[in-house]
Amino acid sequence: MFSKLKYLMPRGLYGRAALILIVPVVTIQLVVSVAFIQRHFERVTQQMTEGVAQEIQYMLAQDGSLRDDFAAAMGFRIEYPTKKTGQGDVRSAIDLSGKEVILTLRTLVPGVRQVELLSDPQRVEMVIDTADGPLWLMVDRVRVSASNPHQLLVLMILTSVLMTFIAYGFLRNQLRPITKLADAATAFGKGQTVRYRPRGALEVRAAGKAFLDMRSRIERQIEQRTMMLSGISHDLRTPLTRMRLGLSMLPEDEDTEALLRDVGDMQRLIDGFLSFARGDAMEEAELTNPKELIKRIVDNAVRAGMPVVTGAQTGSGEVMLRPAAVMRAIENLIGNGVRFGSKVRVGFVQTERNLRVIVEDNGPGIPEPQRDEALTPFARLDAARDPNKGGGVGLGLAITQDIARSHGGRLILSKSEDLGGLKAEFIIAC
Repeated sequence: MFSKLKYLMPRGLYGRAALILIVPVVTIQLVVSVAFIQRHFERVTQQMTEGVAQEIQYMLAQDGSLRDDFAAAMGFRIEYPTKKTGQGDVRSAIDLSGKEVILTLRTLVPGVRQVELLSDPQRVEMVIDTADGPLWLMVDRVRVSASNPHQLLVLMILTSVLMTFIAYGFLRNQLRPITKLADAATAFGKGQTVRYRPRGALEVRAAGKAFLDMRSRIERQIEQRTMMLSGISHDLRTPLTRMRLGLSMLPEDEDTEALLRDVGDMQRLIDGFLSFARGDAMEEAELTNPKELIKRIVDNAVRAGMPVVTGAQTGSGEVMLRPAAVMRAIENLIGNGVRFGSKVRVGFVQTERNLRVIVEDNGPGIPEPQRDEALTPFARLDAARDPNKGGGVGLGLAITQDIARSHGGRLILSKSEDLGGLKAEFIIAC
């Protein structure tokens, strides 16, 4: 039961806050209405009806014209003898105090055959059996029940609604800084830096300040890492260039060729590691049309002689992303597909929540137990499909996953149902 109610509850912070406000107010109103107001007005109605019943008893005790005089003096209108015949009590379903009026009159006034409560105008009519025959009597309704019981209910409801709006206004001012903090954290998770200033209660301000400190430390760390690795790459390329130049001047033999291959491998390792460490930290996000971006990537691959085709494309619009980084990630996936297969298909699905770029090939694929390992930097697989095969350094999928995560998404590896090879889903949050 509680699990079903969980899905009916609002998921947003404002919706839950409104629920927290409204449920207690409505519950209190129901309890007060049932336990106090109903009993209070039932007791008031009973007392007023008892007073009228005593007057009717006194009037019925009189005879002849004296009865008419007493009725006129007490504000009753009577018809005696009368042709009215009662067939049962009549009252409106929404007349809450009418039940108590009828019960009291039947208990205290002997001979009551019928009690009829009319609403237009407000009056009580009854047929009473007397020794001289039936008597028809009419009395104003205001004499037997409170004339304005609804005023307290209306006042309570209006006050509750007003106080609910006032309380929601105050609560909204406390919730807005939390939503601002959530928006700033979400944007930072997508690789975007938005302006944020801590506001609200002390605890929210403390959380906001901690977020800003954390964001600054992460940005400094990324910047320092990029600068350090750029310097290392520059420093290592100089002796590698000297080694390549020195080896090129030696006589060509098997040892020289082996050393040149080692120097080339070292150069690729340095470039790959630098690309992985740098990621897309130095690029600013911008609104980009995914369809145009993927078309450009596919066209570049086709011009390079790669067997790449365009797959299904669903959705339209622009997405905030880093174009160069996304291009590098998709090109890594295409390169892996071309390396191990003879056909690569690139498509995408765009929704309000994310952009899903799908790259499939007809190669041997990656066994399911080894897919997580394939995303690890410098991983070496024992299967036929090894990301390191063909001169790679085992960083292509790791770089792609890092770029997806920096956009608030992820990289999913599975099996292509159509082509039979690897299916890579590059997902970024919109």
